[in-house]
Amino acid sequence: MKVKTILVSQPEPKVENSPYFDLIDRQKVKIDFRPFIHVEGVSGKEVRSQKIDLGNFSAVILTSRNAVDHYFRIADEMRFKVPDTMKYFCQSEAVAYYLQKYVVYRKRKIYVGKRTFTELSPLIKKYKNEKFLLPSSDKLKPEVPNVLNDLKVNWKQATFYKTVVSDLSDLENVFYDILVFFSPSGIVSLLENFPNFKQNDTRIAVFGNTTVKAAAENGLRVDIQAPTPETPSMTMALEKYIKEANKK
Repeated sequence: MKVKTILVSQPEPKVENSPYFDLIDRQKVKIDFRPFIHVEGVSGKEVRSQKIDLGNFSAVILTSRNAVDHYFRIADEMRFKVPDTMKYFCQSEAVAYYLQKYVVYRKRKIYVGKRTFTELSPLIKKYKNEKFLLPSSDKLKPEVPNVLNDLKVNWKQATFYKTVVSDLSDLENVFYDILVFFSPSGIVSLLENFPNFKQNDTRIAVFGNTTVKAAAENGLRVDIQAPTPETPSMTMALEKYIKEANKK
């Protein structure tokens, strides 16, 4: 079965040099982008009900841009003036760079990991006398509490935003050759929106082991998988598959 159409369950890339646009040009396929899940902030009242007083913390651990946005949104809603002495521990450079939207970078105490949460842990360990707040979504990777507990630091997690299934009802009679997923939540969204979904000839592409597991548990056949040593990115995995499928 040749590949002509692909649906990626994420927002359209904002950068012009996205590898997806190169893939469209090179393989002459149509790629649509549609978030299958979205983030909704919880109210200040809900945060208070988790027994959270922002003034009790001297450091904030930020794992994503969403965490940055919702931490400052809740601070604003609670009329909490974030002190200049607050320490920010950012999981990656991208998160730290995004923090500049809210704080004057050079005047703040900002500590930056490389990419994964584990890589941030030596910096957190260095400041283990701080009181850490972890603003996160309702779906927290198990790695995060495991690492913090191993470090034996004083920390508390609070749900500042939730991952919610998007309404995809307008896609009911639209069919794609490949559906691309990056998280178990995307698989959940597909099946909540379309409980009678039959895969048939639709190819499923997944990124990451947890997404593979979610697909298998829900009876879906995984045809394309990334990352692998040969195809470390999703676009590389898609291109390899398309070349082989369209050659036949």
